[in-house]
Amino acid sequence: MKSDVISIYSDLTGRAEAIREAEKFSAYHKLDKRQTMHLRLLSEESVSMVHGILNGFKGDFWLESEQTDNGLLCRICVAADVDVDDCQEDALLEVSTSGKNEAAKGIMGKIRELFRWSMQAQGEQVEHNNMADIWFAMGNGMPQKFPQQDYYWSLQRYRSYVTENMESDAEEWDELEKSIVSKIADEVKVGIRSGRAEVIIEKIV
Repeated sequence: MKSDVISIYSDLTGRAEAIREAEKFSAYHKLDKRQTMHLRLLSEESVSMVHGILNGFKGDFWLESEQTDNGLLCRICVAADVDVDDCQEDALLEVSTSGKNEAAKGIMGKIRELFRWSMQAQGEQVEHNNMADIWFAMGNGMPQKFPQQDYYWSLQRYRSYVTENMESDAEEWDELEKSIVSKIADEVKVGIRSGRAEVIIEKIV
């Protein structure tokens, strides 16, 4: 099942509609109070991520569900085109070079920065080495693959990396411990698929 697609903007226009869609999604699947609260919190975090990401930013928000052996897999999705115009490209580059360290604080800050960077990529022309460089800079080694040979960052893989290096990466471990998304979500993927930058938050209910 896929919900309606809601347009969201950097000034948070569309936020209320997105949250209502998450609540409708929960009601459709007859989720209990706790499950509904978790989906709402994750939806709020995903929409808030785009606040101020780029003047004039427009993205799509929706939810999907799939029955699995482990339960109902819910996906909260935010996507944006990667073919930004010259003015937007300049703005993205300016933020990436001057504000990257400040923007990438906390788990959602890292996710937001990866999403912003993915918007600069050029679809099928993405170089493997370029993708690997930014994932390595985020402390996650080489990226894993989406289907269709695209690449994505994985919260699960990042969590494993931080856990294995807990003593040397105490700050990253602390970020994971304090993050709402890290505590509630089963997985978060950030990357490029079919020419679009995507953030996908997964939760099994």
